[in-house]
Amino acid sequence: MPSAAAPASAPSVVPPAPGSLHAGLSHPVALLRWLWLAYVTPGRPGRPTTELELRWLYSAWLGAFLLKLLGSSWDVSWHFRWLRDDLAPPHLLNSAGTAVVVGLVLFHSYTGYGVDRRALRLMQWGIGIFLMAVPIDILNHRINGLDITSWSPSHALLYLGTAIMLAGAIRGWWLYAAPGRVRDLVSLGLWLFFVENALFPNQHQEYGVLSVRSYNAGQSTAEPQLLDFAAAQGASPLEFALPVPSWVHPAWLICAGLLSLVLARRIVGLRWTATIVAVSYLAYRAVTGLALVAIGFPPSVLPAVLIAGAVLVDLAVTHRVPGWAAGPLVATAVYGVGLVQEALGFLPPWNWWSLLPVAVGFGLLWAVVDALSRSAWLARWTLADAPGSAEPASVPA
Repeated sequence: MPSAAAPASAPSVVPPAPGSLHAGLSHPVALLRWLWLAYVTPGRPGRPTTELELRWLYSAWLGAFLLKLLGSSWDVSWHFRWLRDDLAPPHLLNSAGTAVVVGLVLFHSYTGYGVDRRALRLMQWGIGIFLMAVPIDILNHRINGLDITSWSPSHALLYLGTAIMLAGAIRGWWLYAAPGRVRDLVSLGLWLFFVENALFPNQHQEYGVLSVRSYNAGQSTAEPQLLDFAAAQGASPLEFALPVPSWVHPAWLICAGLLSLVLARRIVGLRWTATIVAVSYLAYRAVTGLALVAIGFPPSVLPAVLIAGAVLVDLAVTHRVPGWAAGPLVATAVYGVGLVQEALGFLPPWNWWSLLPVAVGFGLLWAVVDALSRSAWLARWTLADAPGSAEPASVPA
């Protein structure tokens, strides 16, 4: 009697190798393990990095600064309604972005991917200054009771650290990304964050002017506890909401904001770089402002005069107008447009007599940028250091 046929055996399945991409895609933990084994290896700045790897790295930078941007935008509006809290939701959102930046700087420092030595040092110094400023800012609030002012030394350190780390990211991406549309778009995104950081202190006056107007109309947008806090400090709502002289807003908008746009136009080189960044900034402010008002937070005015300045910056650079001449002309035009915006009731207090020193100062700053562009500085910015080997970085973050 013939024996029963043996059942057909199941086809053999070869398990994926533990260090392969296939294994990584099979499970989130395995994916993290694969990424660690494949990429977290010691190397010097300038280590060869593929275009795909660069895009992943700098997409993470964009995501980190988007979290920081959303948190800081919410933070200003929050402090014009509520008392300060270290663990307020805007602070936590900003801290999440900072944590991603810390991780990225550590990764660049250990592996050497996607940066040269100068870009890495900028990232390290920037995040170092920012992290040093955080406990100083907390201590400042504990001692002085400051709540919403953007114009304080501890906040200045936060802006300075952010600007330096962004300069490192801008340099790293510009050096190693292949020329083309993707490089231009990511560069514009990074410069948008840079310009927003430069203009951030001015939001105090842009929120403050409407807060004072609402208070005088008997419809304060601040909670009673915040008004009581201001009164306990011996400050009137006007002093609390508009604590700096009226020349500060136009001077900072031109000498910090527009100067950042001049740098962006010089380095990126696209014909309408400054205009694109300025319009994107104002569009972001408009959308987030409407969203915040919809959920009960105070409104702010927008520095629409920035568009006029940005357009003139692009035209001046395109037609090679020297900065010492273009600066005063652009500043005068911005003040002129400011008169129109003030007549419409959507401008913080401006000291119009500040035009002369601001115009002269902006012309001198622009002339310095021109001089740097003609010197070896621009060449050093656009050329990477000699590539390193896959050895441990000499100076970790």
